[in-house]
Amino acid sequence: MEQPVLDLSPDAALLTARLVDIPSVSGTEKPLADAVEHALRGLPHLSVDRDGDAVVARTDLGRAERVVLAGHLDTVPIADNLPSRLDSDGILWGCGTSDMKSGVAVQLWLAAQLPAPNRDLTFVFYDNEEVAAEHNGLKRLAERHPEWLAGDFAVLLEPSSGQVEGGCQGTLRVMLHTAGERAHSARSWMGSNAIHAAAPILARLAAYEERTVVIDGLEYREGLNAIRISGGVAGNVIPDACVVTVNFRYAPDRDEDEALAFVREYFEGCGVTQLYVDDSSPGALPGLSHPAAKAFIEAVGGEPRPKYGWTDVSRFSALGVPAVNYGPGDPNYAHKRDEHVDTALILDCAERLRAWLSA
Repeated sequence: MEQPVLDLSPDAALLTARLVDIPSVSGTEKPLADAVEHALRGLPHLSVDRDGDAVVARTDLGRAERVVLAGHLDTVPIADNLPSRLDSDGILWGCGTSDMKSGVAVQLWLAAQLPAPNRDLTFVFYDNEEVAAEHNGLKRLAERHPEWLAGDFAVLLEPSSGQVEGGCQGTLRVMLHTAGERAHSARSWMGSNAIHAAAPILARLAAYEERTVVIDGLEYREGLNAIRISGGVAGNVIPDACVVTVNFRYAPDRDEDEALAFVREYFEGCGVTQLYVDDSSPGALPGLSHPAAKAFIEAVGGEPRPKYGWTDVSRFSALGVPAVNYGPGDPNYAHKRDEHVDTALILDCAERLRAWLSA
């Protein structure tokens, strides 16, 4: 297979199309990572490092401040939406256009356009964001090479429709077990139905009233929802086990332990025989009061919004680096078969960042 080559001279919209046409479903990012590394090594003002399929490039100009621009190379599985297609209205269609190869294209364009930025820059391109956290390339970098991610401020170019989104929610997924006793369904009184025993859990969920909290002027809304229920072994057997899987999306003023304590307390008295934590990732405070964040918001404009959902700004927050989400993709089209991005928004996002980093 011929190695793809990236030309960084076109504008960020054209570069997005080229990136989209290099498939990089999670776990298969190597050809794209190779192309990104090769292109960046051709820029003499950058030093380049690589770990697996994550590539990090940096300027070292001795500036007073360092900004990290980060984005993931991988996409969800292709859904008959490659190669990319540009329509007459300037809409680019294809897998990864929104989440988040348009953001990666902006990073690469800036890397080529800014040999002498007003702040030192670190460009991070990483693998396996769209799959389980244990495979996440940014997590791996934070564990192996935290010094590569050091900075005063970070911008994650996740899709945000060209608006600053501060922080992110934490996410906790738990499995609530109920128990019963098996019996023939023709003689159900001889057993105890574990699915019926889950009714108090569902009632408690239906009665949930969301909590809202304002942080740095942004209002975060929490959510507690059943996302799966399983139980039963056969059509003529009273089930002796049932599992209700619940997802808690919580505001970033709670840490992981506080989130889990809330969930445990909330379902007390509901007949839960076991609570198992299936997945947990902390949120990130918006950090909009940080001078670098204020300067960024002033430069790119718009009214900051809270980030509903989890992103890797959480990892930067854990490293003590204030971070925001700001990218040209529309999050409403991420992962969809009809995923697309407005190329005008790509160009606008790129230009706003270029102006901020060269003023």
